[in-house]
Amino acid sequence: MSWSEICGELVNTLRLKTDPLAFKRLEKAEELENIKNVYRIPRLFTFCQAIYLSRVQRLTIGITKQDKINIRCSRIHGLRHASEKSMKAEAEMLSTTWFGSPEEALNQQIDTPRVPVAEAIVVAPLSREKFDPDVILIFGNPAQLMMLLCGMQKEKYERFTFHFIGEGACADSLAECYKTQKPQLSIPCYGERSMGQVSDDELLLALPPGEINRATSGMKKLAKIGFKYPINFIGGMADLEPILSQIYPSAFGKQ
Repeated sequence: MSWSEICGELVNTLRLKTDPLAFKRLEKAEELENIKNVYRIPRLFTFCQAIYLSRVQRLTIGITKQDKINIRCSRIHGLRHASEKSMKAEAEMLSTTWFGSPEEALNQQIDTPRVPVAEAIVVAPLSREKFDPDVILIFGNPAQLMMLLCGMQKEKYERFTFHFIGEGACADSLAECYKTQKPQLSIPCYGERSMGQVSDDELLLALPPGEINRATSGMKKLAKIGFKYPINFIGGMADLEPILSQIYPSAFGKQ
């Protein structure tokens, strides 16, 4: 299947509000020239805003360190190195807001996963098929993303582990996924919600591209059983036996 077809299947199966996004790291900035209709943000911006422009305005956003991207964002997403000096400077800044001391803020900086440094990055709607992604980003409500992860487990069980680093949570999703090649679910941070316009009910799932078929195949198998999105309410006061006995007949046959 093409990326456009895969995107359409995800959107239709999960009834997503916005298309999944494709993220790619480019070794050389010149590689942006091979991608059609790349928009370069001309003002000071955060990575959260680039994601918003791509998923809501459906733009293909190319970024290099020569662009006016927030310097902290550039160190998470592979445009600048995070040195000991830069981490200490950021820790001083963050200790006046999100953390209780420079020492605790520095621990957060040390814990922060980061995309390896290159000359450019690009993000675009997956359906536009602008490039083969390194990471796929899916915004959805908890039920939607739960079904996607359960689809993966239907094909092959594993216990997923996620993280919460606090402010700068795109590191928990995109950067962690890039480094580990494992699905990474994150709670979007204050910046993602205030500047990226992520809704109160939305979470973010970063997936390695190779896991998409596993997720969609598993969700199809679950749907045949009756487990699909939107989730049907049975009710807190209902008699469960007539319903659950259809799904788990062996368990209820023993009663």
